[in-house]
Parts: sequence; structure tokens; C-alpha cells
Amino acid sequence: MTTQTLTTAAPAGVSREERKVLAATLVGTAIEWYDFFIYAQAAGLILAPLFFAPIARDNPGLSQLLAFATVGISFLFRPLGAAVCGALGDRFGRKAVLVFTLMLMGFSTALIGLLPTYAQIGAWAPVLLVLLRIVQGFSAGGEWGGAALLAVEHAPKRKRSLFGAFPQIGVPIGMLLATGVLFGVTALLGKEAFAAWGWRVPFLLSVVLIGVGVFVRRKVEESPVFTQMHRRRKESSAPFMDLMRHHRKNVVLTALIFVANNAAGYLLLAFFLKYGQKNLGLPAADMLTISLMAAVSWLVFTLVGGVLGDRLGRVRTFQIGYVLLALWAIPMWLLIDTKDLGLLTLAALVLTVPLGLTYGPQAALYAEMFPAKVRYAGVSLGYALGTILGGAFAATIAQWIIDSYGQSWLIGVYVIVLSVISLAAVSAVKDPMGMDLNDPVRPGA
Repeated sequence: MTTQTLTTAAPAGVSREERKVLAATLVGTAIEWYDFFIYAQAAGLILAPLFFAPIARDNPGLSQLLAFATVGISFLFRPLGAAVCGALGDRFGRKAVLVFTLMLMGFSTALIGLLPTYAQIGAWAPVLLVLLRIVQGFSAGGEWGGAALLAVEHAPKRKRSLFGAFPQIGVPIGMLLATGVLFGVTALLGKEAFAAWGWRVPFLLSVVLIGVGVFVRRKVEESPVFTQMHRRRKESSAPFMDLMRHHRKNVVLTALIFVANNAAGYLLLAFFLKYGQKNLGLPAADMLTISLMAAVSWLVFTLVGGVLGDRLGRVRTFQIGYVLLALWAIPMWLLIDTKDLGLLTLAALVLTVPLGLTYGPQAALYAEMFPAKVRYAGVSLGYALGTILGGAFAATIAQWIIDSYGQSWLIGVYVIVLSVISLAAVSAVKDPMGMDLNDPVRPGA
């Protein structure tokens, strides 16, 4: 993986410096989300008996709920990460903060791979696990806003949505990396060795990915595009209270716009694997293979969403995506419960269509909803709050639904409710496509 290889995937007709920026946002985001998804998938596969052993023996369902809850806990600290890293970015520069968040996420992930289990240190094991999850959440909160704006604010006006899709496709790439590594480790070591010690390997590999990410982001250090952006952000930043006093409506809207996408995405990432294995009795290798295919499809449709965001408009693309998500939410689970691998694959792949359409244009829409002087804080905070309301406890809620009612289609009802909320929120936005991003007061003239 090299900067040159990555930049060749960038859209035609852009400068060398813009290609460096796109590569830096894509690679960094992919590595951040590899770390995050490795944990989410491990929570569904192995962490419950390792870190909640006494509860797992007496009540396996409750221990699985607790494991999924540790996924959600980290989301509660994303707004703090967004606020702190936004302030640091204004003072020390965007690149420095993006490298900092990347290293913070990577090292906390590696430390999870070194944690003693409950059998070794008792109750300290889940306590330390939660502390490292908090660090991961803080890091993720500071990463996305900077990467998204780095791409969008340097895009040609007619390609903002496509440029903004590059940090977005870092998410399915991270899922692809995480699922691929889990697949490889489980296939190589076997079930018993994976449960005993092999689960640590994907976490420890994060150290290698840190080196790749820091290298790529350092390559953009002397970019005049990056320097110009950092200067503009430094000059135009506003206090947090200014954002909440004058732009809190858009903060709320950006949060609500994201909830359905984020919840459905985390069901695909975390709960889908666990449900297939433990509820349907399907082999882990088969479920991981389906997840790999879903990650590739999500990547493709995120780019499609970015393209459509420029052609149809950001709001219209979101609306199409959320209507499709609501329509597919229940049929998807009916297909999954057949236990037929072909139908399971179809269920996951079709889900990635609305996921991509409601993710590709997100960075462009959010950037255009805030004036320059509060854009970093507004975009980051709205995104972070959306993850709390959406994906933070989606897997936990889904597990509770299964434990309480035993009917998976009810999870589809939950997704439909969130889809309606997000559809209403995005429909309340007057499409800001083409707004002047340099305006320090308002988004557009």
C-alpha cells in the first residue's frame, strides 16, 4: 500500500495535492475504523466469555448484552473527542490532530490485544476493557470531522459529494480489513486456538497499520492545500457556545440524519456475525465471507452515493436511501432466518445499497450546513451525537429484542422507526448543494 497506489483511485481531473489529501483522508479513516470494527466484531464472537466469565456461565444472554454494551459505551465519549480535538486542531494544526487521533486509536486497540482476561485478573479485566473503549471513542470523535472537511473543503464545487465520499469509504474498507483479518486468523488457527489466544492477533496488528497511516499522512504535510486549509480553520474557528447559540438546529438535524444509517451499519458490522453463528448455528467462516462481500458492496455504493449526491442533490440521495432502508428492514430478516447462505448474502448485499446512498453524500451535506467559522465543531458534534443515538447501542437493542421476543423481524421495525426519523430530519434541510464554503458567517450566499 503506497500513496501513489491510493491516489490513482481518486477522481480524474484533480491536482496532485488534492489526490494526496484524498489518500490521507481515506487511509487514516480506514485504519481508524479497522480498529473500531475489530472490537465490534470481536464483541459478537468472543469477548463475552473472556471478560464477563461468571455472568457468561450463569446467563450467556446477559453476558452478550454486556459485551455489546461495551461497544456502545465508547460512543458516549465521541462528543468529548470532537470538542477537544477540534480545539487542538485550531491551535496546532489539522494534520497534527489527525495523526494524534490515529495513533491514539491504534495504541488503545493494541492494548486491548494485551489485556488479561477475567480468569487472570478478575473484575479488573472488564474495567480495563471499558477504559480502553473510552479512549477509542474519544479518538473516533476527533477523527471524522477533520478528515471529512479536509476532503470536502478542497473539492471542486461540482464534486464535493464525491470527494466527501473518500473518507466515507474508509469505513467499509476498515470493515473489509477487520473482517478479512478475522477470517484469516480463524481459518489459520482454528476455533480452539482463536478462542484461547488467536483473538488477540487482529488487535495487535493495529500497530502495523498505525505505521502505514502515519506514513501516508506525513506525506501530505508539506501540501500547500493542507497548509491553506489549516490556516483557514485556525482563523475562522468559533467558540463552542457560538455554535450552540446560533446553529443548534443544524446540530440536531445532522445528528438525527445519521441515526438510521449508523444503527443499520452497526447491525451489519457487529450483530449480523453473532446472530448467524449463535442463533442460526452457521459456521463462522461462512458469516465472515458474507461480511467481506458486504464490505465491498458497501464501498461501491458509498461511492455511488457520492456521485448521486453531486447529480441529484444531497437531500434527494439521502431520501432515496432511507426509503429503501425502511422497505428492506423487515424482508432482510425474513431472508436471514432461512439459514440459506445465498439468501443471507442477498440480505446483506441489498442492505449496503441504502447504507451507501445515505453515507456517500454525508460529508458534503454536513459541511454545507454550517458556515466556515463553526464548521469543524458543528460537523464533528452532529456526527458524534448521531452515533450515540444510532449505532452506539443498536447491537445491544437488537440482542434485547431477540432475547425478549425471539422474533428477528422486530429488529426490522426498530430500523424502520429510525429510518422515518432520519428521513424526516433530512427532508427538513433545504439542500445546500453549491454553497460557498468560504463564507465565515453563513453557508452560502
